[in-house]
Amino acid sequence: QLQASGGGLVQPGGSLRLSCAATGFTSPYYSISWFRQAPGKEREWVSCIRNRDGRRTYGDNVKGRFTMSRDNDKHTIYLLLNSLEPEDTATYYCASDNAPTCRTRPLEYDYWGQGTQVTVSS
Repeated sequence: QLQASGGGLVQPGGSLRLSCAATGFTSPYYSISWFRQAPGKEREWVSCIRNRDGRRTYGDNVKGRFTMSRDNDKHTIYLLLNSLEPEDTATYYCASDNAPTCRTRPLEYDYWGQGTQVTVSS
């Protein structure tokens, strides 16, 4: 089960931290990604963390600005969004994939959180 939260309205250049509460996994071999979808656009992969070793990967559009982390005690994955731009405006989703490596296509993901809205505007 996945539950995303933390979205909101922020000015350009600002920051937000998204959270994804992730529970119910029966195997350590899974990955969790963040995706985003803007109105009229396809769902876009943002970043991924591999559970077995914590390795993280990022899409080119967010590399250097967004940081993914986790708190194993709280079963929560975080996405810190820095230097936000109006183009980052979207609904952000966390999703889990029963695969040991990070994949980037939405169809490969088994479970999805409900999404949290991020709006970057002055």
